[in-house]
Amino acid sequence: MFEKDVLEKIRQGKQKYEEKLANLVQKRPERQEEFITDAGIPVDTLYTPQDIDHLDYEKDLGFPGEYPFTRGVQPNMYRGRLWTMRQYAGFGTAEETNKRFRYLLEQGQTGLSVAFDLPTQIGYDSDHPLSAGEVGKVGVAIDSLWDMETLFDQIPLDKVSTSMTINSPAAILLAMYIAVAEKQGVAQSQLKGTIQNDIIKEYIARGTYIFPPEQSMRLITDIFAYCAKNIPSWNTISISGYHIREAGSTAVQEVAFTLANGIAYVQAAIDAGLDVDEFAPRLSFFFNAHLNFFEEVAKFRAARRLWARIMKERFGAKNPRSMMLRFHTQTAGCTLTAQQPDVNIMRVAYQALSAVLGGTQSLHTNSRDEALALPSDSSVLIALRTQQVIGYEIGVTDTVDPLGGSYFVEYLTDQIEKRATEYIQKIDDLGGAPKAIEFMQKEIQDSAYKYQQEIESGKKVVIGVNKFKLETERPKDLLRVDPEVGKRQEAKLVKLRAERDNEKVQKVLKDIEQAAGTKENLMPYFIEAVKSYATLGEICGVLRKVFGEYQQQIVF
Repeated sequence: MFEKDVLEKIRQGKQKYEEKLANLVQKRPERQEEFITDAGIPVDTLYTPQDIDHLDYEKDLGFPGEYPFTRGVQPNMYRGRLWTMRQYAGFGTAEETNKRFRYLLEQGQTGLSVAFDLPTQIGYDSDHPLSAGEVGKVGVAIDSLWDMETLFDQIPLDKVSTSMTINSPAAILLAMYIAVAEKQGVAQSQLKGTIQNDIIKEYIARGTYIFPPEQSMRLITDIFAYCAKNIPSWNTISISGYHIREAGSTAVQEVAFTLANGIAYVQAAIDAGLDVDEFAPRLSFFFNAHLNFFEEVAKFRAARRLWARIMKERFGAKNPRSMMLRFHTQTAGCTLTAQQPDVNIMRVAYQALSAVLGGTQSLHTNSRDEALALPSDSSVLIALRTQQVIGYEIGVTDTVDPLGGSYFVEYLTDQIEKRATEYIQKIDDLGGAPKAIEFMQKEIQDSAYKYQQEIESGKKVVIGVNKFKLETERPKDLLRVDPEVGKRQEAKLVKLRAERDNEKVQKVLKDIEQAAGTKENLMPYFIEAVKSYATLGEICGVLRKVFGEYQQQIVF
């Protein structure tokens, strides 16, 4: 991309610059011995065309909306329309969460994102003994179609895009969403949204798994096949690096492990008989926006380029949409501090800006008080307004990929892609992501330990925690979930079981049990079951009986 004689002049000029710099540093030492990114990539004092002299514009960058999509998946990106502003919300009962959803939509949010409580995430009803004390705490409790109907009351599902952060029981929650839409008179073909549906990262980093890997992958490919035929605008999986990063990975590991998981899902779908260009256009991804600003921008660009190459060269995809890495971003919850929580507003703003400059398709911004409690209405409004200021006021959406061509950003993009590719090769050598779970866990644990050591030693500064401390009062008006939520959910279940057709419920559960032992697609059975008001726990109980449960291996 640069002429040899031009590069030679730059090389000579930089040599003189470095001589001057060495003299200056000898007199006035720099503030630290070395500068590196959080992923351990060395950061030089200055970057020039020399650092990206190997760059082939057409091969490595290209134009927005064209392979390899480094500069974005749409030709005009945010000049056409802004990203979907999708605040993650859910707590207590379906009634309480529905109220929060409608409040956010009134304030300009453009998509819904549902947080489910832990019992829902691991397939237990609210009256199960293991659910005690957890009902409605970190998300909304959904036991049956009754709850789902309430959750989306007065929210037209043909007008809104909905993301659901649900994994092991994702097929059942999607079945409930389909059933609610049908009751609203909305055809499946009109539905738009995403289910996370990424079970491998649960084994690696998060823990809300139910079934063993083979059976879990079967459920995922059933969703791929069903949605390809019936819900063409639905994103059938959100392959998630977010939780990998929250568990302590670096940016490079986040890209590598997420894309390795993506490779496993694509291969599983192909092995199940699906054509890659039939399902791949509806794959989506979910990344974390962390604190090292330029590294994060480069991370998004590198992930997009690497995935395009994987899909084209490894899987032979022909449809350009199969090669597009479309992604949702959430700012880094693990970086929020209970000390001086107002500082979190600034952290979130910079993290959100990195996601936008990296070309995200949708975005959630965390709230200032989330290190202390679920976010209050006032805090979540500030978080939403943060996105709106970035989108409407500061000019960064006026041109596509404004940091493209930056010597530093292009260098970081190359480095992240190179290092992530090396990790993916290691995972391939181990037999792929499902067989490399312990390897990835160990790598994440080592990175998390190193990061925490740097905070405790003061090498990594965290404002309010190890530097610039203040004695402050605990914030007031924090959101607290009513401890009676569990009892209210239990009362609903008693009423539901008394009023529904229990003979029909037993029949649909028996049908699921029989079908689970075959290779039939289970989605139609789940839809029939939830429409009969079988509960989530009852359906998952049948699947536990047929599939068994996954037992986590402890890695040290």
